[in-house]
Amino acid sequence: MALLDTSLSAPGLLDALQALEAKAGRERPYVNAPRTLDLDLILYGQSRIESPRLQVPHPRWRERAFVLLPLADLWPDQVSAEDRARVADQPIEVLPEDKA
Repeated sequence: MALLDTSLSAPGLLDALQALEAKAGRERPYVNAPRTLDLDLILYGQSRIESPRLQVPHPRWRERAFVLLPLADLWPDQVSAEDRARVADQPIEVLPEDKA
């Protein structure tokens, strides 16, 4: 999870994220294929984007503890108590720094 300022448009930022995935060796043989690296654009300020290529906010961001809990650390105003309760049964593992 990263919070950043950028001059890139949302589609431009998605392009940059996908270029990083490709550089790391990610392949996209089919939709939802297993992946070694997955960089998602979760939020883009307060923007709402609905296109065939990009949906912002990410359509399932409020369903995933591995998104909500780190986001709450970075941008607490975006994660409500209800959001946290919704994912309370989803364990996430924090890797030791030497393995991260």
